[in-house]
Amino acid sequence: MTAVDDVTGLLSEWQQGDHSALERLGPYIYDELHRIAAGYMHREHGGNTLQATALVNEAYLRMAGGDLSFTDRSHFFALAARMMRRILVDHARSKNAEKRGGGARQVTFDEAAAVDEPADALVAFDKALEKLEAFDARMAKAIEFRFFGGMSYEEAAEALGISVSTLYEEIRLAKAWLMREME
Repeated sequence: MTAVDDVTGLLSEWQQGDHSALERLGPYIYDELHRIAAGYMHREHGGNTLQATALVNEAYLRMAGGDLSFTDRSHFFALAARMMRRILVDHARSKNAEKRGGGARQVTFDEAAAVDEPADALVAFDKALEKLEAFDARMAKAIEFRFFGGMSYEEAAEALGISVSTLYEEIRLAKAWLMREME
């Protein structure tokens, strides 16, 4: 649809205050965020009723209205991956709080987009990922970009500034570390 250079240029114009750049960029950003969300939803276990569109809408609204600082297309979508992770984890935590009698909502998902997946598993994964981030931030980002961001190995490697072969190795090590941490 739009060349990577065009996207980077429009993102730069938007960041410098040109709101018309966001209008031109909007459909591309929305399509990419939907691709990322659909990739995440595809990897989820059965029984998940969260709709990718609800996740995309929330991420898009937060990113379009936020005061973000990014350098290029890869960095922007890396931030999107982090935003989606935060939305999903916040939603899982709010579901857990509701189960325990809390009831306070932390995200704006509508009730039709409720997650039926085991919210505890997502929260546990997030805690393990936070520990991995303290141990090795780049490995944690690699997992975040692939798992929450739906980035290809090539996209994630570019965003991290490493080779694809290095990324494969770091993801392999990170998965083993996370599995051990979650047991």
